[in-house]
Amino acid sequence: MTPLEIVKAFMKAMEPLDYDTALRHVAETCEYTNPPPIGTVTGPAGVRAVLEPFFAPTLENEFRILRELAAGHLVVLERLDRHRLADKWVELPVTGVFEVHHGKITYWRDYFDAATILAQWPTG
Repeated sequence: MTPLEIVKAFMKAMEPLDYDTALRHVAETCEYTNPPPIGTVTGPAGVRAVLEPFFAPTLENEFRILRELAAGHLVVLERLDRHRLADKWVELPVTGVFEVHHGKITYWRDYFDAATILAQWPTG
């Protein structure tokens, strides 16, 4: 698989919240960074520790890829992340930067306005 195909396979597995399948694409040394207050974690366990509690109220995700760029090990996806909650869909524009080496995501950084998602997210 190409780096772009690996990143897209990861995103596709995250739509139904299939962590086991998605995290097979993440290297043990992967550095995953989000805007504050989330910060940086490492490896599949770190990625899961951030995503699983955050997506707990989510019934499904839809990651609409608006633009993509792949050059060598680098993949950039401009996305509209959509999250279906019990009572509504929540949308967040995101740009993700990934590096893929030896068939695994080794770097992932998402850029988004945290206030945009937190204002729409359940608090309880």
